[in-house]
Amino acid sequence: MLVLSFTIAVAGKGGTGKTTISSLIVGHLLRKGKTPVFAVDADANVNLNEQLGVKVDSTIGGMREELKKKIGANEVPAGMSKDMYMEYLLQDTLVESSGFDLLVMGRPEGPGCYCAANNMLKRYIDILAKNYPYVVIDNEAGMEHLSRRTTQKIDLLLLVSEPNPIGIMTAARIKDLAKEMEVSVKETGLIINRVNGQAPESLIEEAKNYGLEVLGTIPADDMLIDYVIKHTPLVELPEDSPVVRALDTILGKFGI
Repeated sequence: MLVLSFTIAVAGKGGTGKTTISSLIVGHLLRKGKTPVFAVDADANVNLNEQLGVKVDSTIGGMREELKKKIGANEVPAGMSKDMYMEYLLQDTLVESSGFDLLVMGRPEGPGCYCAANNMLKRYIDILAKNYPYVVIDNEAGMEHLSRRTTQKIDLLLLVSEPNPIGIMTAARIKDLAKEMEVSVKETGLIINRVNGQAPESLIEEAKNYGLEVLGTIPADDMLIDYVIKHTPLVELPEDSPVVRALDTILGKFGI
């Protein structure tokens, strides 16, 4: 059954904790029973699956290459149209888990990309997303995957920054980039990650000067670091974890 999806996109420069925030959002939605969740790892540095505790055997990048070869050599399986074959490959790439499904984009398009394959791919990802009440996209800083979506509709864009002026400036640039790419974003906000104590007022003012609303801060948390070191999925963090409570508060502002 098709549903009206609420899409949350997470973006920021490398190393700010985008993937951590994305996995915490998925965990929040699972606890709240807002399932199934469609998680998309659109960061070239693929590791959302580890933080969600699932194994990935194939990516959209690999699927695209296979499709290019098959169509180019006219080797689509007998009795299947190109569209049917695309749908089969896409379903095979989707990782299904308890309460959420994960799609990993993998490496970006290289030279000589096959436009027909990419157009079909965009269409099917959008169709697939309509089967989920919530979509969570872990983006690369360049936002390329968002610009390639056919609907290009984002309900909530969460920009992640570390507690320093450079991170704030980069977040503002990503916000401007989304506008330049004509990605439809309903609401945008900034999350300052890995904060010891209170975020300096100067950083809050800096964000305001860039037109960014600070939605909240995520504290530095030894428990989270321990989970990462031990390769324990972050979706298993307890509800009383400081980072979990902080993110719950932020998402609660949007009724999520």
